[in-house]
Order: sequence, then C-alpha cells, then structure tokens
Amino acid sequence: MSQKRHVYAFHEGDGKNKKLLGGKGANLCEMTQFGLNVPPGFVISTEACLDYLANESKTLPDNLMNGVRTHMEQVEAATGKGFGDAANPLLVSVRSGSAMSMPGMMDTILNLGLNSNTLEGVIEQTGDQRFGYDAYRRFIQLFGKVALSVPDEAFDEEFEAVKQNAHVTEDVGLSADDLKEICDRFLKVFEKHTGRPFPEDPYDQLEIAIKAVFGSWMGKRAVDYRRQFNITPDMANGTAVNVCTMVFGNRGNDSATGVAFTRNPGTGENKLFGEYLVNAQGEDVVAGIRTPKPIARLAEEMPEMAEQLEELRQKLESHYKEVQDFEFTIERGTLYCLQTRNGKMNATAMVRTSVEMVEEDLISKEQALLRIDPIYLEQMLYPRLNNENKAEPVAQGLPASPGAASGLAVFDADRAELMGKEQGQKVILLREETKPEDIHGFFASEGILTSRGGKTSHAAVVARGMGKPCVAGAEGISVDVQRREAVAKGTVIREGDMITIDGSSGNVFLGQIPMVEPDFTEELNRLLRWADEAAYLRVMANADTATDAGRALKYGAMGIGLCRTERMFNAVDRLPVVIEMIVAETPAQRQAALDKLLPMQRSDFKEILEVMSPKPVTIRLLDPPIHEFLPTEQQLLSDLNELHHLRNSVRGMNVLAGSMMLLQDPELARQEADSLRHMVDESLVEQAIEKKETMLRKVRTLTETNPMLGHRGVRLGITFPEIYSMQIRAILEAAAECAAKDLEVHPQMMVPQVCTAEELKRVKAMVDEIRVDVEAKYGQKINFRFGTMIEVVRACMRADSLVEEAEFFSFGTNDLTQATFSFSREDAENKFLPMYNQNDILKDNPFEVLDEKGVGKLMQLAVDWGRQKNSKLSVGICGEHGGHPSSIAFCHRAGLNYVSCSAPRVPVARLAAAHASLQQQ
Repeated sequence: MSQKRHVYAFHEGDGKNKKLLGGKGANLCEMTQFGLNVPPGFVISTEACLDYLANESKTLPDNLMNGVRTHMEQVEAATGKGFGDAANPLLVSVRSGSAMSMPGMMDTILNLGLNSNTLEGVIEQTGDQRFGYDAYRRFIQLFGKVALSVPDEAFDEEFEAVKQNAHVTEDVGLSADDLKEICDRFLKVFEKHTGRPFPEDPYDQLEIAIKAVFGSWMGKRAVDYRRQFNITPDMANGTAVNVCTMVFGNRGNDSATGVAFTRNPGTGENKLFGEYLVNAQGEDVVAGIRTPKPIARLAEEMPEMAEQLEELRQKLESHYKEVQDFEFTIERGTLYCLQTRNGKMNATAMVRTSVEMVEEDLISKEQALLRIDPIYLEQMLYPRLNNENKAEPVAQGLPASPGAASGLAVFDADRAELMGKEQGQKVILLREETKPEDIHGFFASEGILTSRGGKTSHAAVVARGMGKPCVAGAEGISVDVQRREAVAKGTVIREGDMITIDGSSGNVFLGQIPMVEPDFTEELNRLLRWADEAAYLRVMANADTATDAGRALKYGAMGIGLCRTERMFNAVDRLPVVIEMIVAETPAQRQAALDKLLPMQRSDFKEILEVMSPKPVTIRLLDPPIHEFLPTEQQLLSDLNELHHLRNSVRGMNVLAGSMMLLQDPELARQEADSLRHMVDESLVEQAIEKKETMLRKVRTLTETNPMLGHRGVRLGITFPEIYSMQIRAILEAAAECAAKDLEVHPQMMVPQVCTAEELKRVKAMVDEIRVDVEAKYGQKINFRFGTMIEVVRACMRADSLVEEAEFFSFGTNDLTQATFSFSREDAENKFLPMYNQNDILKDNPFEVLDEKGVGKLMQLAVDWGRQKNSKLSVGICGEHGGHPSSIAFCHRAGLNYVSCSAPRVPVARLAAAHASLQQQ
C-alpha cells in the first residue's frame, strides 16, 4: 500500500481543500498559484495532525519528517539559502491553520532555524548585528513558550530588567548589545525551565515545533473557542502546519509589517483598513506590544508600498469575492503577502459590505444573503448609549468593536469567567493587552477594554468576531493587575467597580450609562427586503400590547403570531377586577366582574388590530391557571397574621384609652375613642380579614399538584365558559369597530392546550353564537379565523380530526417540548441539562434549539395529517424556537407557512427564512 501523503508545496496544494490543508495553508497555495508574492513554503496536512494526536506515544507519522526534508530542499532551491547553513541561513515560520478560522487560538513560531552558528550568518549576511539578536531573542521566547511551555512572564522579567538598565521604554530603543544580553538571559531562562539546553539542530527545532502546533489543537483556548462557536469535527478537525520562508519587517526603516482588511471590519466602508509598524515583526502588531500606525500613514512613509498594497487589496477581493483579512510584510522595499482569510467583521460591516458588493457586481443577492450568519444580526440590535446627562469619559481609546456595554471591572480572564459565567454577573474584562490564553474571559464578558494595542490587536479581532464591544489602546488608563486596579485621570478603578465602554466612540465611563434601542441602517433594511423576497416562510412576532405591536412592525414583522391575553390582565387597573372574577362565589358575581373586563379587553384588541392593519393578529384565549393571578397561600397567611395583630392592637388601644379617660373625663373619653376609631376603624380591619380569608379559601380550592398540566387553557374555558365568552366577544367587537372605521383587520382566535376535537367544537359553538349577536349589533359581517395552538402530544396525533374545526394550527413548541421530553424547563435548565449537553447526552438544549428527532417528528405528522384533510391549512410556530435559525430551517422543510418570535429576533428570523429557502434550492 502506498503511504498517505502529508506534505504539499504551496505551488501544488489544492487551494479549495481547506479540510485537508487548513484555511491558511489552502489560501497560501491559492495565492501562490494565482501570482501573488508569497514566500516559498509548504503545508503539513490536518490528517497528519489527527494521526499524531491519535498516537499515544506522541510521535509524528512515519516518514513525515522525510517529506518535510524533501520539501525543505525545494524551498532552499527557490530561495538560494540553506536550512542550518551558517553562511547563508534559511529561517522559517511555523504556523497553525485549521479549516475554520480561529484567530489567535493556536500557536505560531517565527525565525525557526536560528542557533549560535546561523545567528552569525544572519548578522554577516545582513550586516546588521541588532537585527540578528532581535530575531534570535524573539525565536527563543516563542519557541520556549509554544514548544516547551516556558512561561512568558519568565522571559518578560528579564526583558524588562534589561530595558530598565538601558533606560529605554520602547523595544526599538534597545541597542545590539542590549539585545545580545537579552538573548543570553533568555537561553538561561529556557534551560532553567526545561532542564535542557536550547536545541541547536534546526531539524530538531522544526520537529518539536510541528508537534507543538499539532498539540495546540487540543489546547484549552482552542477547545473553548470551538465549543463557543459550535465548530464541530465535521466542520474542522485538526490543524495543518504551514512552514513558510521568513521575510523580515524588522530590517530597518524601509521594512514594515502589518495586518489589513480589504474593507473596514467595523463599518464596512470600502476602504483599506489596517495598521502597521515600521521595523517590526508581525507579532508586535497583533500582540498589542506597540501601538501601531493606521494604514493611511503608509502613503506618507512609503508611497510606492502603499500603491502596491492597494493593488493587493483589489486582487484579493476580486479573486475571493469576499472581504479579506490579510497579513503583509515589507522587507527592504519588497511587499509579501503572508496569509489571507475571510475577514471577521461585526454585523454592521457584514450587512454593508453585502449590499455594496452586490452593487459592485462582485456577488449576487443570493450570495449576499448567504454570506451572513443570521444570528450575527443580533449584534446590530444591541442597545447604544443614551448619554443625556453628558457624562464625561475618564479615558478614550480606539473604537475597536462597535456596541456599548456596562459591567463590573475585572482584571484577569479566570476572574471574568468566575463572575460572568458561573455567578451570572455582567463584567468588563480590563487588561493591558489580551492574549489568546484569555479567550475564556472573552466569552464571559460583556465587553473588552485594553490600555495597549490597536484595532487589529488580538482583543479587537476576537471581540469583533464575537460581536462584543471593545475599546483598545486606551493609553490614559494605567493597569496594575497585581493590585487589581487601574487609574484613569487620577480616578482609581478597583475590581468590582461598574464601568461602561462604548466600542463605537472609544470612550470609557465610570458607572453605568443608560442604553437606548438601536436604529436600523438603510443597508440592513435593504438586505432584509431581499431576504423577504427569497423566503417562503413569513415571519410574525409575539406581541401582547399595541406598543409591542408597533415595535414588532419596526423590526419587520408580517403580523402577530401570538398575542397572550393573560398579559393584559396583569395591568394595575385590571388585576383587582381579575381577582374579583376569580373569587366570585356565583355565576352572577363572576359575570359582573367580566362585564367590567369586557371594555378593557375590547380596547386592547382594537388598539393592536389598528396598529397591525392590514396584517393578521393571532390572539390566544386565556391559557395559564387562574391561580397565577392570586397571591400565594404563604403570602395570604402572612397578610392575615398581620391583620389579626392589627385588629388586636386596635381593640387594645380602644379599651385602654377608654379606661384611662373614663377616670378623668367621660366626655373626653368618648371623643378620644371616636378619634381612634376614625384613625383605624375596626370594622374595616374585619372586612380586610374576611376578604383575605375568602381569597385564601379560593387559592386552596384552585391549588393543583402540577398546575402546568392541570386546569388551564381550553379546560378552563369550558369549565368557566363565561371567561372565554367575554374574550371572544371582545375580539369580535374590536374587529367590528375597526371595520366600521374602514380598517382592514384580520383577527385570528387561537384556543390553547387542546387535546381533542370535542374541545374545539364547544369553543367554536360559543364563537358562532356570539358572532351572530355581534354582527347583528354592528350590522356587518366580521372577518376572522378560528384555530388552535398545538402543544399537547395527543393534539399532534389527532391533527386529522382537529382540522375539521380549525382553520390554522400554531405549534407552541415550548410546552410541546416539555410534554415530549417530560422535562420541566426551569428544573431541567437549572439542574441537569447543562451536564447533558457537555457530555453529549443531548447535543443541544431542546428549549433553545428545536428537537427535530422528537418534537420535530410530531410536528411533521401533524402537518401531514392536517393537510391531508385540508390542503389549504395554514401552519405556524409561536414558541421561541421561531427565532432560532436552525429551527427555522426545519420549519421550512416541514412545510410550515410562518414562524413567530419575540420582536427583537424578527430580523434574525427573516434572514434565516431566506437561508432556508436558498439552501433548499
């Protein structure tokens, strides 16, 4: 059998095969093959990584190093240099690269191939002793940290000591002798922490580095990143290793290194965006060690290079048809492209670039829609600061990732994870600069603030990819991690202090600044119009008031898919009347209360119908158990206890006052007693006690062992038909009054918790009787539809009989999921579901992601059986799954007509509905 091939030169690798070569390696091959100036090199495949990780002895696959040597010889031939050649040394970088972009999550080593001999060759070849020692000290530190886990701090202490002795603050201020001393110190640090001297053989260095990069695939930050972004093995498995000839941006003032985007990743502006440093290596830019210069300055310092960079931008976008995030190095006036990948942008930039790239004929409308993950749109719906009080910022940095956030300041990632993830507090991670090791702190934080670094620093890039606000390079803040505090404009910020950051302006404030709802951009509105044209599913909103309905329209809702009437009962002016209805002892007493509620409900429905005209409004009749509107038994007993104490106190006061005054002045005694009775009338206390006792008896009567599976929904409506009759009448009268004003309205009455067609028949009989009365009263025919909410398993099984009464079905997937799994949502999510998800017992939380294998099959049966009897049956979903992209994709495949979700999720659902249609096509 022939051995599996693991190594591919840049000029021969398949640039489309990212699963095999990783995203970075595939792009290096593709760029080389379409003519960009890429330093020679080769890729070691992801399959080699998986073979290595599967090998318990942690040895590289057989003959891998033979393939590496063969390809290194090709690189030597292309460059005219020798790997390990003391006279003309070839140095390489060793970088990771998985199929899915994971910025900063795995490891990179630069300047590999340096040792005591090749160092002299570099110095002699370049004539630059300072450059040689600078490259060597970087290599020792990176190799020690990445390959053999030498702590960064051990190197940093020695580095800072030399800087202090030399009286310099910037790295570039160090002399060649200073850097030579740093190299000597670093070699001792390496030997102290590893117990062995620094490896001299370049091939030993390379083998160790390859193993380290492979091993970083299972490093904590990479695993955390994949888990956070749901990167599964079928999407990316293992990392490739990219071995590339070193080019040097630290060869002097005619050299530079930078990171750039072909368009602004924060705003989407069609303009080169990025940063660079003169006389530096790439790690200096992304690590935030020095604050880089904006890319626009390059035209002043190196005008010819700026023109070439603009040409490179055009070539990358024209070829990849996507915004690119690329790294470049300028060595002695020659521009090299070291890597490219699809740029991680926030939602605002994604939307703008999608629309503009369609206008530029780079992509189609369909491609514009599909390039945006629907969930990204949530970023555009984040609140922004409402600084009406004109609070003064205590610092200002670079607006690195838009959005605003408030939270408690924390100074390390572990603390952020503890407070944010485990304790549920809102935190802002505040650091000098962040490192890839801080990724778990990013996940747990509301936003990121750094005192150093630029817009392409690690903090900025990762925050943008997550859609979290970030302010970088706020140099007015001095951070002291040891004391767990920072100082800004003389003000001390201690851990746990509330701060607010604005990633759109770069401002940092003490305390919490209020937020306001965002405005839709014209680009977003345009993109969503394209989405609506492409989608089959209509997107409705869940809304319970006219205000909610107006908000739903702002988000683009095509109607109301769920209006919960019980939400109207909780208003201050309604609740006493509702309680009066519940505690009524006779039908007449109950009807008297309902007569008071009728005009209130009619007004509610009329306002919603007017706002939504001519869109449909689905109104669910009363659903929850009515005991939910009453105080708890414990609260009533507590109230009664206090009332009894009050009554006894009043009686005691009256007796005492009367006795004392009687001895002095009988007339004064009578006046005092009357005064006390006026202040606290004992009869009023007795009435309050009687009322509370009546309510307590009712609460005890209504108490159920499992109320969510008890006397609620249609069961309540049939037991107390006067309640449903009042609501039905209110809906029909509201529709009649709207029609009288020439408003086109489409109310839909929805009956909850149905399990048999007989229940629907009984409610429908009420509807028919009341409709005749209302139509006679208003002198016109009322347009409405009658349907049911499917949230009981038996209802799915009996869909063919329910459809005889119902004109539409709407799946209430929250309750249907509880019933299907026999899970109580609150108990499951608080107790065992997280463990189930972490241990792959269940892949997803079924209350967040629709369970296609169980709940979905029930839904599909109900749709199919219902449509067999009525091919025009309208079917929707009104649980919160209606706003989840993968759940929406299932609803499309299952043949539903619409989804309904909370208003802020409507834009996400609109784009997800378009994705579902386009992907099926």
